[in-house]
Amino acid sequence: MSNFEIYTDSSCDLPKDIIEKYNIKVMQLEVIIDDKPPVLNKDIEPKVFYEQLRNGANAKTAAVTLGYFAEHMKQSLEEGKDILYIGFTSALSATYNNGVMMIGELQEEYPQRKLCSIDTLCASVGQGLLVHYAALKREEGVGMEEIYEGILSMKDKIHHQVTVDDLFFLKRGGRVSGATAVAGTMLNIKPMIQVSEDGKLETVGKVRGRKSAMRQLVSEMQEIADIDTWEYVFISHGDCYEDATRVREMVEEVYPKAKVIISYVGPVIGAHTGPGVIALCYLGKVVKG
Repeated sequence: MSNFEIYTDSSCDLPKDIIEKYNIKVMQLEVIIDDKPPVLNKDIEPKVFYEQLRNGANAKTAAVTLGYFAEHMKQSLEEGKDILYIGFTSALSATYNNGVMMIGELQEEYPQRKLCSIDTLCASVGQGLLVHYAALKREEGVGMEEIYEGILSMKDKIHHQVTVDDLFFLKRGGRVSGATAVAGTMLNIKPMIQVSEDGKLETVGKVRGRKSAMRQLVSEMQEIADIDTWEYVFISHGDCYEDATRVREMVEEVYPKAKVIISYVGPVIGAHTGPGVIALCYLGKVVKG
């Protein structure tokens, strides 16, 4: 039986069945809606959340607290388990740094245990892909150190191709100006976004129309995907399952051996990208940039 726990945080957007099947410990960021008291990400139903956004709700997020990390990690350590923490990009949240800080304190308190952390420089199911990789390898009996090295070799080649449907959420986050949001909405412009090499969101292009944006996701994937090395592909969506399903069909047309998993973009990421976002994540042949 494995002697280590896999920890991550709720920005990974993995489906609940995968989290439960592989006993992944998910640390919860908080979501604040319309200045109401914070709610743990896991306690918010995604479909209800997106409906609130469509009705004008304002959502903000807060990092996993030191106390939350301590409470759960201590339990694992007391059970004689080591810890591998695979975290949300430090470029977009204080969560990873909080986790590392707590790991440092707990390592002193439990010197007999091994605690490792990885800044994935990824978000949503890009991060989730790496967590899923760790879970599958652990299931095969691979040790924590080997999994750690495997993730380090993969993380810079996890590509995130993203399109958003509502420019006003990017405006709220400072990604586009008000004038750009208005003009882009009138012209039906859909920005194409990726997570950069240093773990930040960056706009890399734009297309006109939703269907063109979805085709562009798969077109870019064809240039760089490495399905032979790792066949799992993740698609996350902001309450637009039919569109996500169409993207999956397009991926499977090009890559019949791909194992495609669809999940929601959870409230943590969705607060900043809005309804209608679609993210396509996979291992590439080249370092993301």
